[in-house]
Amino acid sequence: MWTMVSGAFLRSRGAVHSALQQAGFTPDEIRRSWQALRYGVWSNDELLQRWRAWVAAETTWRPHEYEGWRPVAIDITAFWRPRLQGWIGRYFHQLAQRLMPAVVFGVVTEVGQNAGQRVPLLRRILPGAIYANTAAELEQRLLRWASRQLGPQEVALFDAGFKLQQLQEENVPRFVLRLAKNCTVRRNVLPLRKRRGRPPEYGERLRPLPRRYRGRRLIASAPDVSGSFTVKDHDQGEIITVNFHGWQDVVRSDQKVAMGQATFTVWVFFDPRFQDPLVLATNLDAAAATIYQLYHDRWPVEQVPQAAKQMLGLQRQFVFAPTSVYRLPQLALLLGNVLTIMATQLPPVPSGYWDRRPKKRQAAYDGRWAGRNFQTRTHWTGEFGKKRRSAGTCRGVWRPIGGCHGSPTGADRFIQAGFGPHC
Repeated sequence: MWTMVSGAFLRSRGAVHSALQQAGFTPDEIRRSWQALRYGVWSNDELLQRWRAWVAAETTWRPHEYEGWRPVAIDITAFWRPRLQGWIGRYFHQLAQRLMPAVVFGVVTEVGQNAGQRVPLLRRILPGAIYANTAAELEQRLLRWASRQLGPQEVALFDAGFKLQQLQEENVPRFVLRLAKNCTVRRNVLPLRKRRGRPPEYGERLRPLPRRYRGRRLIASAPDVSGSFTVKDHDQGEIITVNFHGWQDVVRSDQKVAMGQATFTVWVFFDPRFQDPLVLATNLDAAAATIYQLYHDRWPVEQVPQAAKQMLGLQRQFVFAPTSVYRLPQLALLLGNVLTIMATQLPPVPSGYWDRRPKKRQAAYDGRWAGRNFQTRTHWTGEFGKKRRSAGTCRGVWRPIGGCHGSPTGADRFIQAGFGPHC
């Protein structure tokens, strides 16, 4: 973990032993750290709970609330392993436009505010099954988690990769889902019957946005409600007027009219800052401005894998044992979130001599931790090193890290809370 936050994996290009060596560890410590990663008995969930407890006690991070509703962003990320032999897991790559070998994880985050910045806080990391590592299986596990573990005031936020039918089948209590621009829905009321022909079974088809189909222009349906509201642009500080259209108590286009059918609301938002309108579906009974602000808090979940891959350098990994293949990305996601929140909590650090007005960002803190040597933390010595055994009992002994035990400083409260693992 120390090697990750110090940026050593950026220089080693994903190699574990080289990164540990560049971090200043001895060969004995490198071997023990690698064995702890592969064979050690420890849980990433326990580390995650300790991290969340430390954030709640030592930082000013607080969750966002809109009319009493708290956003919980859910997404799927993949660590690409194109040359990992024997790996059956596949995930769709946007640039390659095909399925590629990858280690897939489900990420659940709470979105809040810390020191004036919007940052995510990891809540759960769900790895895909080793022998059934598919996106569909992981999506089902994420939706099942949302249906069981979502709090009474929490709203699950999903991108367009999830399907509305899946959310309704898993009985997700409250959700906001992004829909495609060419989506269609239906009324849950039968239209007037014509004089001839079969009696209708489906409701009137509704089209939220206009589009072209086979050279014909299809107009949008008239909305049930429409209006506008104002939001503040956090980057520019300007007041933006957002127009919206809404269709209430609708069903999916493949569903027939029936009593007790699960209905939802479709909102279309026209934000002048974006070229394309935003189409959302939700079963939450709330105002249009609340739904818009809730979904905008889904985007920070993308920052968790970005910090793990680009900032810490774990987009490329050279581990091949099944246990290590799963454990290393999980630690990367956790440490990426640690780097993000610590960057907002600590004073700003300039990234160079030209940075006269530094801001709190992850890139500046990625190289700062390299100056604090791990071995100088003498109060970690008893946890990391092993006691010397008798020479007659075993020749291959593990030597403890040199140095005397000292009292921890105020900067080490984060370690004292019991967050440090045994690897």
